[in-house]
Amino acid sequence: MARLSGKKAFRLGALAGLAVTGAVQGGFAQTGISPVTTSVITQNTPVDQDTSARMPAVAQADISIQPFDRAVAEGAAQNRDLAQFYRDRAYRPLWTGPQDAARRAAFFRALDTASAQGLPAARYQVDDLIGQLSDVQSERQRGLVEARLSKVFLQYAQDVSRGVLTPRRVDAGIVRDIERIADKDLLSGFSTTGSPDGWLRDLAPKSPEYASLMRSKLDLEAQIARGGWGPVVNASILRPGETGAGVVNLRNRLEKMGYLPRSVTGVYDDAITDAVRRYQADQGLSTDGVAGPSTLNALNTAPQERLKSILVALERLRWMNGTDIGARHIWVNIPDFSVQLVDHGTTVFNSVTVVGKAAEGRETPEFSDQMDRMVINPTWHVPRSITTKEYLPQLQRNPYAVPQLDVVDGQGRVVPRQMIDFNQFTAQTFPFRLKEPPSTHNALGLVKFLFPNKYNIYLHDTPSKSLFSRDMRAFSHGCVRVGKPFDFAYALLGAQSANPQSEFHAILSRGQEKTVMLQDPVPVHLVYFTAWPAQNGAVEYRDDVYGRDAKLYGALRTAGVESGALSN
Repeated sequence: MARLSGKKAFRLGALAGLAVTGAVQGGFAQTGISPVTTSVITQNTPVDQDTSARMPAVAQADISIQPFDRAVAEGAAQNRDLAQFYRDRAYRPLWTGPQDAARRAAFFRALDTASAQGLPAARYQVDDLIGQLSDVQSERQRGLVEARLSKVFLQYAQDVSRGVLTPRRVDAGIVRDIERIADKDLLSGFSTTGSPDGWLRDLAPKSPEYASLMRSKLDLEAQIARGGWGPVVNASILRPGETGAGVVNLRNRLEKMGYLPRSVTGVYDDAITDAVRRYQADQGLSTDGVAGPSTLNALNTAPQERLKSILVALERLRWMNGTDIGARHIWVNIPDFSVQLVDHGTTVFNSVTVVGKAAEGRETPEFSDQMDRMVINPTWHVPRSITTKEYLPQLQRNPYAVPQLDVVDGQGRVVPRQMIDFNQFTAQTFPFRLKEPPSTHNALGLVKFLFPNKYNIYLHDTPSKSLFSRDMRAFSHGCVRVGKPFDFAYALLGAQSANPQSEFHAILSRGQEKTVMLQDPVPVHLVYFTAWPAQNGAVEYRDDVYGRDAKLYGALRTAGVESGALSN
């Protein structure tokens, strides 16, 4: 937890013992609550017209409510759960009574960690809240600050537990559903806990990755304050054995990044070569030890840009905080071009992938689902968008183009091409479907892995193996091609078969399409992390292949997320 500044620590310490000041030091200072009279105020009792107009109907109906309670009702009126919470507790305060000191102090301590977690600290207006609490001079003022504290609490609790932003509003490809906690459950949980500090800490993601990224954020901010990683490496390529200013800058940059101990060498020696290999491994690059264009581009990325990636990654983890990851799950990191099967913390399978092309309609979306089957020797039923946008123009030029595809009518019958005048149809009127029967040349390869979803996204084999050797692998129509599909099938079937390889190949050898259900569906998560903690403690960075992180960081800045290291 971040340490409090001297001024803030003093003010928070004073708040811990605050009851009330000035005009209301009488009755409420002893009880901590505002009395609710049982008698009905007569019609001659003056009521402020503006206040009455803003009060919820329930508050106006019960005109026995005292100034504190009326102010709370007014302040909570726009949030149904909050208004009901205070009605249910007869407007007993949550924050402003003397018995609320521990709860109040715990909340301000939590707010003090907001910036460290990449949250919009300015949104919570801590100093203004402290000043308003300190300056209470009436029951009405106390009621207004009581309601305001509850609203800030709900805002903070939602932000830290489920994220600052709504994913779909940032980018159409982020279709992840956020399971937000109901306000009434947040209020109920916090008001009844015996450990307010612990309860507030538990709102944030508990994953080790979240804690690691927070530490890396602080380390990067400190590194930036010290001047960053030094001059960039001005070279197109550097190889072992070379000398010169470029090699010296490479050496210095690797030292400041923690990949190389201090050295005075001016030669691209074995130590620098090994450091480059370790750096390449962490960045998902070919580990040849040569500082080529891809390696130098990554090395020359400013630490400020890496800090932005971490801020975005923290937000993405908050989005997933309500998602059941699963003890056994599939993790597809889109910009890392990788897929893993993780079983109780151990990665039992991993492979390179090819993902959707960075183009409208082809980018692989982000969401979570349940993989429940695989199809061996699959038929490719060509999506209509591909049929009409890509294949229909080819068929109009040459009706015998793409001969591997069958033309199928509405009854599922294959229609001979010579019987069709493709030029009489448009993309909207084309009445046929296209499909590719099972074969070794099928676009889906020999196996596909399904988690039925409305986006028509799945994992599959491919006959186009050459693409897996590239560093950048965004070439598909949106689905995820797996570099080692057979091994993936064995790993999935291993949970339900004594001999998964034999079972798989017995079906494969028949050459006919066969669906194999997974007895226990496996959660699958399509994620987009350009910053991710490795087991060795380093943070691995990837390129923002779809530009989603740039959009997300911009939205976070608009929401108020700041870092002193990014202020210039």
